[in-house]
Amino acid sequence: MTQKSIPGTTLFGPIQAQKGYALNKMCFSFNSKENRDAFKSDEVAYMNSYGLSPDQVNAIKSRNVLQLLDAGGNIYYLAKFAGIFGLDVQDIGAQQTGLSKEAFKAKLQAYN
Repeated sequence: MTQKSIPGTTLFGPIQAQKGYALNKMCFSFNSKENRDAFKSDEVAYMNSYGLSPDQVNAIKSRNVLQLLDAGGNIYYLAKFAGIFGLDVQDIGAQQTGLSKEAFKAKLQAYN
């Protein structure tokens, strides 16, 4: 099975799903306030408990969504991670496009 390529885009398919399993499992755990608090209390220990790869750990530490996507992150689970820091989907979209949040919102409104 071949996966099409879109320049500048990390497609989430079977390979990325397998690569990002631990990362996405950890992000899913953030549905629980107790887990969000545990992560904020000791990020490294929390990441280690899920067995994240070095690339995933570095992407989490840098709060870089593009790196997280490349490390196998699924945007729906990454939104749970971003929420810990008060970021919303528009913040993530802005980071993905290299725009400020305001410019990203304006771009979205221009499509209406």
